[in-house]
Amino acid sequence: KTRASKVQVDENSSLVANEEEDDAVLRARIEERDKRIAELEAELWKGEQLRRQMHNTIQELRGNIRVYVRTRPFLPGDKQNEESPIDVSPDGESLTILDRRSGAPLDFKFDKVFPPSAGQEFVFDEVSDFVQSALDGYHVCLFSYGQTGSGKTHTMQGCGNGTMRGIIPRAVEKILDQAQALNQQKWNFNVAASFLEIYNENLKDLLTSMNKSNDKSKADKLSIKRDREGKSYVDGLTQVPINVNDLEVGMQQLESLMGVAARSRSVASTKMNSQSSRSHSVFMLHLNGYNEESGAIVNGALNLCDLAGSERLDRSGAGADAQRLKETQSINKSLSCLGDVFNALATGASHVPYRNSKLTYLLQDCLSGDGKALMFVNLSPTTASCGESVCSLRFAQRVNQVELGKATKHIQFAGRGKR
Repeated sequence: KTRASKVQVDENSSLVANEEEDDAVLRARIEERDKRIAELEAELWKGEQLRRQMHNTIQELRGNIRVYVRTRPFLPGDKQNEESPIDVSPDGESLTILDRRSGAPLDFKFDKVFPPSAGQEFVFDEVSDFVQSALDGYHVCLFSYGQTGSGKTHTMQGCGNGTMRGIIPRAVEKILDQAQALNQQKWNFNVAASFLEIYNENLKDLLTSMNKSNDKSKADKLSIKRDREGKSYVDGLTQVPINVNDLEVGMQQLESLMGVAARSRSVASTKMNSQSSRSHSVFMLHLNGYNEESGAIVNGALNLCDLAGSERLDRSGAGADAQRLKETQSINKSLSCLGDVFNALATGASHVPYRNSKLTYLLQDCLSGDGKALMFVNLSPTTASCGESVCSLRFAQRVNQVELGKATKHIQFAGRGKR
């Protein structure tokens, strides 16, 4: 009996040892598998980064207008419990939307597609290199497009000083930070900001109260003119200097002028948006740099446009008020002119109708192959807005096919020590 018990104990010990060995082997295999998965994911990430770099290089050479799409999250005022008809794919470049008319899903693919969960910082990271190229002497234009209430102003301006800041304050901060870094390479930059709106086809300076010059008469009759090199500028537009040497002071100056502009902007309440922009606004950053060693002079420009939303009178209720009706007609007409310009560019037409609206005439340099352009298409996630979303996406699809050609870098050489 004792011998039998001993044999049984030995067998149990052997089984325990085998089980422990099996567990150790299993853990080792799991660790090896996890390590291999991590390595494959790292290789996949590197491959994706390389693919995106090559894609951006091709876009640079072609001069394609880049198109990014952003769907905003549901808001309490949307009053919708059902799922959104918009489904953003995990690849970050495509989406599917359910067409209410046909009931069929429609697929779209763009340079970048942001889901509703994408925050302001993540969105800006995708455009930061594009914005920064203004320091290299390029004329850069980024404009937001979409229906009323789709989140255009939130994307461009945001709110507060924290994570909810939009592209404009983040872009200025990025440029000021880079301008300081370039001081070590003997670069000296002067930066100034302007802010205007196009209301009922009239240009309005939003920073007139900050104009320190005695002659403010031109502010009431702004006009788009051409200099000797054929580049457009707005005659009489206020330019507010931004401190480049002290980032904190520069950002305080920006915050101040953004507040002045916001109080001057034309907004009104409609059925679709309690704070509906009734005009197109254009924030301009003028960059002039000089290198003490090489004598190089760069002249860059950054135009950040918050376009007024396209809207239907039956949904916005603007037709019930004569002033709102006139505003809506003016907004839709200028957006239609923008579409005509893109169509002419896409088909290679001999004549491009830039002069048909103040908006397209103002942006002519950026849209004629001289500069770089990026369009943000903002979408509302609601089912009621599905029709307008499909129209915006189809318009964006046409814009994405436009090839402007390689952008021009505005740089001159004045010789060392001369300016």
